[in-house]
Amino acid sequence: MKSGVNNRLLVVWLVLSAITVGYFWMDRTVDHDGILRPSAVVTASAVMIALVKVRIIFREFMEVRKAPALLCRLTDAWIAIIAVSLLGCYFIGSAVG
Repeated sequence: MKSGVNNRLLVVWLVLSAITVGYFWMDRTVDHDGILRPSAVVTASAVMIALVKVRIIFREFMEVRKAPALLCRLTDAWIAIIAVSLLGCYFIGSAVG
């Protein structure tokens, strides 16, 4: 059983690493001739990527996957609240400013 757990964690770690590399690639696509330009798509994608990584970390490394259903729902609700808060603040701020 120990080997199965180690393999699972290795796969999860590789997925998290791939997501991070994907974000770095996406971030570089906004760079035009050395000038960084704000992009709502990249910002929203970065927030969503971060929240997907948080959910994976909750489930795999903090053992929420095996926790009672209430804790699973609460962590998912927390992620949703953070997503709405971050994206709401960003889009309201960009509309006002």
